[in-house]
Amino acid sequence: MKILVIDDEPQIRRALKLGLEKDGFEVTQAASGEEALDLLSTRAFDLIVLDLALPGLDGFEICKQIRTWSQTPILVLSVRDREEDKIKALDCGADDYITKPFGIGELSARVRAILRRARQEEAAHGAAMIEEGSLKIDQDKRIVTVKDQVVHLTPKEYDLLVLMINNRNRVLTHRQLLSKIWGPEYGDDNHTLRVHIANLRTKIELDPTRPEYIQTETRVGYRFVSRSNLY
Repeated sequence: MKILVIDDEPQIRRALKLGLEKDGFEVTQAASGEEALDLLSTRAFDLIVLDLALPGLDGFEICKQIRTWSQTPILVLSVRDREEDKIKALDCGADDYITKPFGIGELSARVRAILRRARQEEAAHGAAMIEEGSLKIDQDKRIVTVKDQVVHLTPKEYDLLVLMINNRNRVLTHRQLLSKIWGPEYGDDNHTLRVHIANLRTKIELDPTRPEYIQTETRVGYRFVSRSNLY
């Protein structure tokens, strides 16, 4: 697996290279966004580790540019720990976010989880049937069952569930979910999203007050948890 590390701090790049190569990954380094874009224009990578505070083009802009033509997973690694920065990075297309200082063990686990999820998503898009525990979704027939009992979802509830389950274990922000399901003009309508999430939990969770599948990421968004594939 090939990983591109984009960070302007030589010691961080060195630590990441040593740690990830020890886990069997092939690591290429870039010290700026411009250098990274040049590399991405000629080479394919399985995952990108991206710092936000870069000289020239910052990490947010790099993330947005990459997402205009590539779905390569992006793991943001940044000293910025504000909630607003995390939300902005995820909205720009990042798949996960780790704050510095970090442990190489956690970073490697996150990398493995993201790559595993990417494989799952690729397989799920071609699969008619999705199964998670007692929850089953027949995408051809748009039928959802829990414990083999048909659950009646509205079209929006169904689309929301499929979007989340096809992004298992990934945080999707409020804006991402609203824009994908209702359209960009609904990007700030968090009330509508909360109502639909509550309805989904009532219909698919064994105990809606202690949800197993749809987890809340406070003030950020929601995550569909796949219990069999946690890192």
